[in-house]
Amino acid sequence: MTTTANHLITLLRHWPDLQDALSTRATGTWPPAGRMTDYLNALDRLDAEEIEAERHRALALRTLERDPSQPGHSAAPLRIPLLDVMHAVQAALVHCADVTAAAVQRPPMGHLPASYPAADRARRELLAMRDASDPRRWKWTGTRTAPLAALWLYCRVTDQYGPFRPLTGEQQAFLATVAAGACERVERALDIASRTAPLARPCPECGGRIEMHGGAGAPPVAHCTRCGHVWSEQAAVA
Repeated sequence: MTTTANHLITLLRHWPDLQDALSTRATGTWPPAGRMTDYLNALDRLDAEEIEAERHRALALRTLERDPSQPGHSAAPLRIPLLDVMHAVQAALVHCADVTAAAVQRPPMGHLPASYPAADRARRELLAMRDASDPRRWKWTGTRTAPLAALWLYCRVTDQYGPFRPLTGEQQAFLATVAAGACERVERALDIASRTAPLARPCPECGGRIEMHGGAGAPPVAHCTRCGHVWSEQAAVA
């Protein structure tokens, strides 16, 4: 199976996870603000009274956040950034299917002229109707969702039989780019892919660059690319 096909299978597998996650609370941004970054900032050695005061402020904010009766702004019932990701991915996949189908999908079978015998025209009419309504064809109207587009594109990538011409190298490259980008956005939104991000703060040991590693459900870990010093979330809360 090609990399593009794997990306499309990943999209199909995790689209229900995106829908389920819409109504759950967000897990934060990357790098995970409030976790490793807070620990690195704590290297400034804030005194115990300031740390305790910050803990009480955070507790009060969390209490207010969880109180549905409080006046003023309240959290949206859906995770809007996640919804934006779903809309963007769906638009990209449907557009890719539209462009690909316009290039490789064979037009429906035509009808025979009236000069042909009636029996031949009747048989051709039946074949033409079946060809036009072939469920393997991509539709430019009606239901057009991300899962349907991903499945249709997967069938084209794997060269499954149907009223289609094989993909050219240029078409394969275009589809690969769209599938990879959509897959990356879904994995990032669900935090199921390993990620690395640089931090603006330099290493307090040597002044080198600090990189954060995490994602895929793993706790974040930071290390200096120059001296190799490592910070972990476990150490931050110890």
